[in-house]
Order: sequence, then C-alpha cells, then structure tokens
Amino acid sequence: MDKPDLAAANERRWTRIDTYVQALARRETARRRRHIAVRTEPEAPRLMLSTLPFVATMLVLAILIILFAVVAWPGSQPEFRPKPQQSELGTAQRGWFQEAQKEFR
Repeated sequence: MDKPDLAAANERRWTRIDTYVQALARRETARRRRHIAVRTEPEAPRLMLSTLPFVATMLVLAILIILFAVVAWPGSQPEFRPKPQQSELGTAQRGWFQEAQKEFR
C-alpha cells in the first residue's frame, strides 16, 4: 500500500487568501440556510409596552407642572411688608439711654 506523498503539490492549497475567504463565505451561507429566523418583534406594537408608558409619563409630568404653577402663583405668597423708615443719623436727645433702661426692666 502506497502512502500518499504529502510533499507533492496539491491543486487546492490553502496558501491563497481568496480561497480561504471563499470557503468561509460558503460555510456561512450554508449555516444561514439551515437557521430558521424567528421573529423577535410582534407584528403590531403592544399597547402595554409602547404607548401606555409614554402616556403615563406625560400625564405625570403634566400634573407636576400644574402643581408647580399653583404653588408658585403670586397670590399664595406672603404679603410684602415694607421696612419701617430708619431714623436719620444724628445726635440723640438727652436721657434716651435712661428711658431705654426703664423700658427693659
């Protein structure tokens, strides 16, 4: 029985890059044909997953905006009280300190 000569030239050597790439492409194409594509998305959007959270978020934001507007309305703020006028700087009358002491005792 003769052993095949491994050193002999082979017609289909893997020395050229285009041969290697073509084989990979054929292998990937065959793999895709065997694979059955399963739909991951429903044909129609579901209300609970798409529209309802968006509408709920919009309602919450609208309620918050209305609450902030009511709280910040100028009528609900305390009335502005003007500061009493300060007396003019100058000299004090005689005996003012004694009168102040009598008031605080």
